Amino acid sequence: MNRALMTALAAAALVVSGGSTSASASDAPPRTTHGPCQYTQTPEEPAARPVPLPPDPRRTPSHGTVDMAVPTSQGPLPLRLDRAKAPCTVQSFVHLARHRFYDRTVCHRLTAYPTLKVLQCGDPTSTGEGGPGYKYKDELPVDLPPAPSDPTGVRRLYGRGLLAMANAGPNTNGSQFFVVYGDSALRPNYTVFGTVGDAGLKTLDKIAAGGIEPTAQDPAPVDGTPVLRTELLSVRPSCRP
Repeated sequence: MNRALMTALAAAALVVSGGSTSASASDAPPRTTHGPCQYTQTPEEPAARPVPLPPDPRRTPSHGTVDMAVPTSQGPLPLRLDRAKAPCTVQSFVHLARHRFYDRTVCHRLTAYPTLKVLQCGDPTSTGEGGPGYKYKDELPVDLPPAPSDPTGVRRLYGRGLLAMANAGPNTNGSQFFVVYGDSALRPNYTVFGTVGDAGLKTLDKIAAGGIEPTAQDPAPVDGTPVLRTELLSVRPSCRP
């Protein structure tokens, strides 16, 4: 497979793998919250850790930022969540953090393509298949510049330091997210909901420099498990949101 095709496939694949549907899962309709975010249970993909649906007030907080303290086994990864960019996403992320959903979880994926440089986290199973047992709508970015590496103008620049949600298609956001350690070219199909602090960028550079675990099929992969095991020790608001 040539490098251009590999890069194109990777840029289209910041996704969460789906689980299998059981026969009993379809017996009852999924529960959905009644607010504007409409968090919806996914019985076919149950929660990797027990967690209720997030609160969904009629007026979702849409102003200000929430700073998150995220110590990891490789160093600090401070995050600043932006309610104005993605109020439903921020609301869900803070909810999961308060229920300790992210504590002691391992970031399972590192990419090192020329146009895709991210660390993906947020799955308690460390497989890329785990989630919170619910999904919610996209809050897609509208202000990202075109990616200089894409002459078609389709892809946008997800710049170094952005924080965004991984997904399995439209309106399937859950718990998995990615942090961008190097400018990346992606279709604007991934909700941007914050940024990584300066100390976090140093941590990401350290993880990226450690490389990706080789496999029997590929001794020098550009997509896979980070060599430096990166565990989120805890994820908490560092100030009252």
